[in-house]
Amino acid sequence: MKENRKLGHSILLLLAAFIWGLAFVSQSKGMDYMGPLTFNGVRSLIGAFVLLFYILIRRRIQGEKAKKIDWIVTVKAGICCGIALTVASTLQQFGLQYTTVGKAGFITTLYIIFVPIAGIFFRRRVTGIVWFGAVMAAVGMYFLCMTESLALGAGDLLVFFCAVVFTAHILFVDYFSPKTDGVIISCIQFAICGFICTGGALVFENPTWQQLQDGMGALAYAGVLSCGVAYTLQIVGQNGVNPTVAALLLSLESVFATISGWIAYEIGFLKTDQTMTGRQIVGCILVFAAVILVQLPAKWFHFKKKDTENT
Repeated sequence: MKENRKLGHSILLLLAAFIWGLAFVSQSKGMDYMGPLTFNGVRSLIGAFVLLFYILIRRRIQGEKAKKIDWIVTVKAGICCGIALTVASTLQQFGLQYTTVGKAGFITTLYIIFVPIAGIFFRRRVTGIVWFGAVMAAVGMYFLCMTESLALGAGDLLVFFCAVVFTAHILFVDYFSPKTDGVIISCIQFAICGFICTGGALVFENPTWQQLQDGMGALAYAGVLSCGVAYTLQIVGQNGVNPTVAALLLSLESVFATISGWIAYEIGFLKTDQTMTGRQIVGCILVFAAVILVQLPAKWFHFKKKDTENT
């Protein structure tokens, strides 16, 4: 029964990665109709309303059997996750204006390497293989993003910082998800992100109803599936799976993003060329290999310290 539960949670995380991978296409497409803050704000509010509707129905069905909620912890979790999500998603949305879907997907996935490195600040040991993976990822980033003039694209840089902030978001989720209801956390975080980004859009972008109507397809996918469904799958799934396995499964979004971006360009859905040069493909392979490498058990590489207490 326990193994079946783990398998079920792993499938939830894999589905979340698949939805997120395809979401890069909708996010890129949304920039054809509206500004980044407008897109982020509306899709987040859509996600929050979808989750609120689900929460109300679920608790009504459960009735007196509904689990009691520690609202202090839940609101605190929602605020922390919401602020991190706002910053990360905004950086990503702006970055997608200046880089391809595939590159954005792989750069975003660097959070998998940043998470164990961030553990240093929590006095957690970082193995040699993690540092090796970090160097490999850096080399991959060089091939993926640096031009012949040794200039890093603005979009690539924004998505890189997005990955850094997503690291904080994952750590918040890992800390709070066992303590309260993950779906409610997700609803609160999207409400916060939605209000902040919408407020920014009204000040800096002057959104119109026509923009929203023209981009409704991209907004619906990003709001209902990417926000309302996938982030909730992440929170629920992480609660039943080892963080290492969870990170590995979620990292597959980069692969799904690259494939979906190329297909979208080939069929004419995206106007920007999504194909990659041989150099960039090598970079993608190195980044993804580094992501996989840091998730493997340390004992496979003999980095685990031997027990010397009885010697």
